[in-house]
Amino acid sequence: MLEINHVSKTFNIGTVNENKVLNDISLTLNDGDFVTVIGGNGAGKSTILNMIAGMYPVDSGSIIMDGVDITKMPEYKRAAYIGRVFQDPLKGTAADMEIGENLAMANRRGKRRTLKWGITAEEKEQFTKELAALGLGLEKRMDNKVGLLSGGQRQAVTLLMASLKKPKLLLLDEHTAALDPKTAKKVLDLTQDIIRRDQLTSLMVTHNMRDAIMIGNRLIMMYEGKIIYDVRGDEKKSLTVDDLLNRFEEASGEEFSDDKALLTH
Repeated sequence: MLEINHVSKTFNIGTVNENKVLNDISLTLNDGDFVTVIGGNGAGKSTILNMIAGMYPVDSGSIIMDGVDITKMPEYKRAAYIGRVFQDPLKGTAADMEIGENLAMANRRGKRRTLKWGITAEEKEQFTKELAALGLGLEKRMDNKVGLLSGGQRQAVTLLMASLKKPKLLLLDEHTAALDPKTAKKVLDLTQDIIRRDQLTSLMVTHNMRDAIMIGNRLIMMYEGKIIYDVRGDEKKSLTVDDLLNRFEEASGEEFSDDKALLTH
């Protein structure tokens, strides 16, 4: 479904701020894989998502999605195949537009644009059903501006927008990190429900080691731009947070030092 072949990325080449964030990364995702990504600050977790989405060009290597080489494909063209939810709830929606308008915009992703605007009766029926499934009462507030929603409600709408067209790949970049624990759990539960229902292939970056272990069918750990641990199936299910910390120390030769991750230990 997704092949990342020997991808490297260095920012600020030739300057005192030179930073190699991805170092000859190779990763293959099968159809329906739900992969959680864990690692310390600067490990390259978010960068790998940015490379897949096309935010930055790769220095070397290739990215193949569903048999198509997208390495040099511009970001706006990849958007037809990729859904994404960011850490910041404000990033995935247009605050001054209504909930229904945001969903309509997402529903037309990848389609040819025309001067015609408005939500069709068919779309309204579909959006009402999709919003009701979130269990947040938003189906009754479709005419409300998104900017009036709480962070959790807004992130739930963003998640719905990102998955509405059943993308080939769903990228989740610490999408619950900015939410309080109760709201984060709700959004995470919604995430799992949507991925399971639509059988989406997903890549989720998280700082929460427990979530990384409990969620999805596969876990990868990154360190200094490399994948140092890749586990799936029954072996993943039997992991503990201490196991992950020990694996990190074995592979990197140092203690895990990400305060944010250790606080959620």
